[in-house]
Amino acid sequence: MAPRTSGTAKKAAARPPAKKAAAKKPAAKSAAARPPARKAAAARPAPAPSPTGGLYRMVRATWLGIAHGVGAVFRGIGRGARGLDPAHRKDGLALLLLGVTLVVAAGTWSNLDGPVGDLVALLVTGAFGRLDLLVPFLVGAVAVRLMRHPEQPEANGRIVIGLSALVLGVLGLIDIGCGAPTRADGAQALRNAGGLIGWAAGAPLHYTVGSVLAAALLLLITVFGLLVVTATPVNAIPQRLRAAGARVGLYAPPPDPEAVPLEDFFDEDTDPASSRSAADGDDSPVRRVSARPATPRVGRGADLDPYDMERDGEGSSAMGGTGQGEQDKPRRRSRKRAEPATAARGDDLGLDPVDVAAAAAAALDGAVLHGVQPSPLVADLTSKLKKPVPAARADDTGAQDTAGTGSVPDLTKPAAASGAEPPLPPRAEQLQLSGDITYALPSLDLLERGGPGRTRSAANDAVVASLTQVFKEFKVDAVVTGFTRGPTVTRYEVELGAAVKVERITALAKNIAYSVASPDVRIISPIPGKSAVGIEIPNSDREMVNVGDLLRSADAAGEDHPMTVALGKDVEGGYVVANLTKMPHILVAGATGSGKSSCINCLITSVMCRATPDEVRMVLVDPKRVELTAYEGIPHLITPIITNPKRAAEALQWVVREMDLRYDDLAAYGFRHIDDFNAAVRSGKAKTPEGSERELTPYPYLLVIVDELADLMMVAPRDVEDSIVRITQLARAAGIHLVLATQRPSVDVVTGLIKANVPSRLAFATSSLADSRVILDQPGAEKLIGKGDGLFLPMGANKPIRMQGAFVTEDEIAKVVEHCKAQLTPTYRSDVTVGSGPKKEIDEEIGDDLDLLCQAAELVVSTQFGSTSMLQRKLRVGFAKAGRLMDLMESRGIVGPSEGSKARDVLVKGDELDGVLAVIRGDAPS
Repeated sequence: MAPRTSGTAKKAAARPPAKKAAAKKPAAKSAAARPPARKAAAARPAPAPSPTGGLYRMVRATWLGIAHGVGAVFRGIGRGARGLDPAHRKDGLALLLLGVTLVVAAGTWSNLDGPVGDLVALLVTGAFGRLDLLVPFLVGAVAVRLMRHPEQPEANGRIVIGLSALVLGVLGLIDIGCGAPTRADGAQALRNAGGLIGWAAGAPLHYTVGSVLAAALLLLITVFGLLVVTATPVNAIPQRLRAAGARVGLYAPPPDPEAVPLEDFFDEDTDPASSRSAADGDDSPVRRVSARPATPRVGRGADLDPYDMERDGEGSSAMGGTGQGEQDKPRRRSRKRAEPATAARGDDLGLDPVDVAAAAAAALDGAVLHGVQPSPLVADLTSKLKKPVPAARADDTGAQDTAGTGSVPDLTKPAAASGAEPPLPPRAEQLQLSGDITYALPSLDLLERGGPGRTRSAANDAVVASLTQVFKEFKVDAVVTGFTRGPTVTRYEVELGAAVKVERITALAKNIAYSVASPDVRIISPIPGKSAVGIEIPNSDREMVNVGDLLRSADAAGEDHPMTVALGKDVEGGYVVANLTKMPHILVAGATGSGKSSCINCLITSVMCRATPDEVRMVLVDPKRVELTAYEGIPHLITPIITNPKRAAEALQWVVREMDLRYDDLAAYGFRHIDDFNAAVRSGKAKTPEGSERELTPYPYLLVIVDELADLMMVAPRDVEDSIVRITQLARAAGIHLVLATQRPSVDVVTGLIKANVPSRLAFATSSLADSRVILDQPGAEKLIGKGDGLFLPMGANKPIRMQGAFVTEDEIAKVVEHCKAQLTPTYRSDVTVGSGPKKEIDEEIGDDLDLLCQAAELVVSTQFGSTSMLQRKLRVGFAKAGRLMDLMESRGIVGPSEGSKARDVLVKGDELDGVLAVIRGDAPS
């Protein structure tokens, strides 16, 4: 038993040390294992020092220092270039490529000597081989395209891919055709073939599949690159070849074009737009002509890039899917409906049908979309074609609606179902002014042209994916069915599943904003006229809206009224053009920098471009003194620009008197509107009574623009408010219209009486929700992103329209103003800023308390009781105000001095009250 006990004791005694050893095992390793290794490493023999080590380190340090210095210089240049205009950057890149073209041409064509020539021979000839002579043409073509089409950056990716495939295929074919040299044959052998690029493309295929099959594959790559560069789908190749033959005169027209139906000229086999739509799976309806004319392009390549700008107004699919054949047919009919039916009349002019169709498309694009005047040839073609546009079929709209509700998102607005778009009317007749002067309206060429708007970009697809992910994460049965892109924001349409509340989408506003990385997200629940919820998200690439494009649009050209003005573009890309006579008054408000002043400039510029001084006269009120000074001296002004707020109040009172005079004439001659009266005067139906020396002349529209209402309300609030209320209540039929603008839309500036009589509102970005409610009576303006982003609420609308306000530059304003000044000198009226009667001499001591003082004097004299507490009770004023009124009456001899707590004596009798009030008001004769 003793040995067993000792063995057990030994085991028990050995266990604790084992645990301690295990706990110290890592430390033991790190402490015991590393020193021997270091000693072993130290024991190894050191390598012999290199005699060039110091020189190498010095050269390396010098080279790195130079590299860091050059990098710092270029980084500084890059930071400074951030402030350059994007157009200047693109021009700089194009000029840089032209410089590279010259250097490469000198190195490859004339054997340039020196290090630059050697570098070109090494890089260009070594890479491209026998095609090194064509490299300058390739680089030069890219530079020329950047300068000619800077507004199409989204096509650059497609062109780069196409050129890469084209060059790769051609150089590979040259390499195989030259015997497929290898690197063992030397660099000169590769240069005499397809270069390094040709060797990299042809050698792997040559050794894997053989020369014949490799050549076939490389030929396919070459054809693919050519099709991508020219944006030509395979099924459109016959049409492109026919169009090219027609250009050079090789294509012969049919012997009897009149016998060929119109549909045969644009069927699905020959219509490039239809071919592209079928290839891309585009099933979206056609955008209305005013925003995107749906015209097929003959002789121009359709773009394969889904993010390229669609000239014919068709949007590509954002969610995938293919269209059905039955849905494609109505869409093709609607496209035919929007284009002039000119091909069938081509034989009358002896022209080719393809040329006629191209001329018609160019004419419509130039007049409607780009605002470019058609060439004389196009104008002659379109003017001689007499066959009317075929009317739309009744089932077209329904088919389009069916197509729009499929799996493919509706990227464009549905086309109008009213038939063919009417031709653009001619400009308004130049009216004859007094004497022998003919006033010529300013040409719209004075206003700049903007590029066509984009209908889709890669950012839109990313937002669609983000929205879909948010709905999936929060388990909301909702699908993004499409979107409509505007210049500033894009509205995404979301359809809800069964038994899904709309409030679930609105509750996700902050989550959606977080997902798309945008703080400004506006949810419309639902979209007016649609069973869908709208989510408006700002675009990362905003577009400028030029006022010239709006005035050239079909919407503006179709309105011959002189008071039609350009406002901007809506969220669907359509032009927003309004008639001021139908508003009939508008309130424009927004914070500083939101676009209010630009909107006022667009209104005035639109009137100057569309109306003569005999049609519209203006009263401009500019308390800031700097906003409207550019329009000083234009013949449309009826008085010089008013900058004094007191004079502005008098001008508003003159407008009221002018309104009363016009209504007197309307009542005397039995008309209800100024337009009817003017028509009767021009036709000679309205005549003056016998013996009257008055000569009847048509009344011009009177447009009153107040740039800052807050300044007027601070100086003379009662007079200004009374005048504005009378004008807005009665002046519509008299042809007088009011535009009120302010950057402080508070309740003391835009009072309830003013709001009740100004039915149209235009709200730009505001600083608070309260300001938005003052302008629109609803929230929304506080979420706008500024710089022209606005909400337009016309008279009779239930919900505001989101739009991007138009912009007109100072140079454009100066050109239009200069043209108007050269036509006619202004004729001012001297009674606009003069009061209706003699100037009242009101004591400055009274100040703004004139009305209260008159009420207090009438109360004290009528009751014969001069008590301060009575004034407090009756007039509902404080003790200080009541005491001041009593002191004013004492100084004017109405009451006696104070006698402590007793009431003051009244010194004026009741029959003397009228004279006392006249003295207080300043009406008493001096």
